[in-house]
Amino acid sequence: MVKISILYPNNKDSRFDLGYYTQTHMPMSIGLLSRHPGFQGVSVEHGLAGGMPGTEAAYIAMCHFQFDSVESFMEAFTPHAAKLQMDMPNYTDIEPVIQVNEVLISR
Repeated sequence: MVKISILYPNNKDSRFDLGYYTQTHMPMSIGLLSRHPGFQGVSVEHGLAGGMPGTEAAYIAMCHFQFDSVESFMEAFTPHAAKLQMDMPNYTDIEPVIQVNEVLISR
């Protein structure tokens, strides 16, 4: 299994509309990508704080898609890439950090 993480750095001067992201963008994303048979799950998270008391979270929001393979993710994402990317200005001006991980342990 692989996890595709889309991480939005918590930049002080940036805009992130968490309501739009969770109520509009992510339901649309999940609806499109979950149709692929390789889709295994998704989580969406909001950063609350850093590891040390009183520090800011490194990321304002994170999305983690789980697929059976990178190829499955690409097959699911590619047909909808333009639509999903064109929606980004509706909720943020942050350039996301994207990381692909092999899941070694999951419970």
